[in-house]
Parts: sequence; C-alpha cells; structure tokens
Amino acid sequence: MNKNGRYERLHKQISELIPKGKHSISAMATISSVLYHKMEYFFWCGFYFVDNDELKVGPYQGPVACQILEKDKGVCWAGINQNKSILVPDVHAFPGHIACDSRSQSEVVIPVRNAEGIAVAVLDIDSDKKDVFDKTDVEWLEKIISLIEPIQL
Repeated sequence: MNKNGRYERLHKQISELIPKGKHSISAMATISSVLYHKMEYFFWCGFYFVDNDELKVGPYQGPVACQILEKDKGVCWAGINQNKSILVPDVHAFPGHIACDSRSQSEVVIPVRNAEGIAVAVLDIDSDKKDVFDKTDVEWLEKIISLIEPIQL
C-alpha cells in the first residue's frame, strides 16, 4: 500500500466534495464517510465537539460511539487540551483512555480549530489493530482537516 498516494487521492476527492468554510457539519460527515470507507484499517472515524466541559459526538462512521466524553479524560481531550495531533500506538498504554469499544487498539486524534486557532473539535480515528497509525497518517489527516478550517460551528 502506498499510503502517501492513497491520502493524496483522498485529499483531492474530499476537497472536491466539500465547499471550503461552509456547511461544516456536512463537511465533517463527508470526511468521516470517505475516510472510513477508503482506509481499511480505520475501525471508527468521526468527530467530537467541545460543548462546555464535555466532548459530544458528531458525525461518525463505525460502531456506536460514546455520546459524551468526560472532561480531561482520554485521547480526544488530550488533543483539545494540547491543541495538537495525538498518535497512540496502543490505547491500553494511554493514561485515562476511554474505551468506547473494547476492540479499539490504536488511535489518532487531529484538532479542528476555529478562526482564533482554538481547538473546538477533534477528528478521532480508531483502529482494531495496534500500532497502525504513523506520521504519514497525521500529516495527511491534518491536511484534510485544514480543508474545513477555520471551522464555523
């Protein structure tokens, strides 16, 4: 598998499907769907939004998700609090990991920022295999998220 080539094609496809800076929820639904169905190692792919002191699930593809993530726990909150992408090769080794599905083994989280540069949501992707995400995933997922930034919720 040529991961760079695949992501390059996905980036192009997604950029043609979504209007920049408009219909952010619709764009997130499209991103979740395209990534989930095109990347065979993506077990769950979706978004969580900051809502006061909680993260609430948004558009996603995959098994049923946790609806609300308690403040400052888990990988998604780490991405929000640090305002940076988080790569977790083994979720069982991540302090405070929230197991929405026991089959999840590795995870990558990409922050989604508003016009002020504040992380107001995250793209969360899980795999049912350990250590499948790498810097190539992070780099391309950040490029894909940049298509909807700054986000207007």
